[in-house]
Amino acid sequence: MTQKSRTHPSIRALIIDMDGVLWRGEQPIGDLPAIFERINRKGYKFILASNNATGTVDQYVDKLGAFGVKIGAGQVINSGQATAQFLRQRFPHGGPVYLIGEQGLVKALAECNFYHSAEESLAVVVSLDRQLTFDKLRRATLLIRGGIPFIGTNPDRTLPSPHGLVPGTGAILAALEAATDVQPTIIGKPAPEMYRVALERLGTPIERTLVIGDRVETDIAGGQALGCPTALVLSGATDHDRARQWKPPPDFVVPDFTSLLSEL
Repeated sequence: MTQKSRTHPSIRALIIDMDGVLWRGEQPIGDLPAIFERINRKGYKFILASNNATGTVDQYVDKLGAFGVKIGAGQVINSGQATAQFLRQRFPHGGPVYLIGEQGLVKALAECNFYHSAEESLAVVVSLDRQLTFDKLRRATLLIRGGIPFIGTNPDRTLPSPHGLVPGTGAILAALEAATDVQPTIIGKPAPEMYRVALERLGTPIERTLVIGDRVETDIAGGQALGCPTALVLSGATDHDRARQWKPPPDFVVPDFTSLLSEL
């Protein structure tokens, strides 16, 4: 199924989600070198923007390189970087935070002088953690109930994998919400911070910057809130039925990224 619901001025740039759009786990979706060659041939600028904070920017660059695609570090942003920038605005000198997350988040926060500590923490920061334990949840619960800020890098309840959808950051946040009766401040999509950073780097008008993702509730909702045209690919977390129910509809609904490029 291909859908185009509205027309827009010619697209000049792309903000591209990664999980579910470019790959599932370690499996690429389509011929990525050919896809990016076509992007370059069409003259599009692009930023890769992911809610997944588990990897560092360098790791994303290396992952694309392993798939045969060469990009620069400035062409990648994830929710870990956006969270670090948010914390730096509130705590300019950095300091201790209680982290549930992986190396990508640890490194992003370290670059803004924040470090993990269970004592005298400025905030609880939660992301996907594939080594999650009860003790981590217990400590985070006590800190949040003690009144310190509760921050989630992103709300994605699931993550696409070659075997299907698996628990994501949102599943961990849901457990902590249930234990604390406190809702987290969400930094990643659909919040606008990541898209704003991407637009600044691209230097293109909102109405000519196409947001591409596989989730209506984060990628598409965030792009629509900013006024960007949006494209939903059905290669990740959203199926046909969910796509049809979303209002307002994305500007494009396509099977995958390759199909989208044929429509532009």
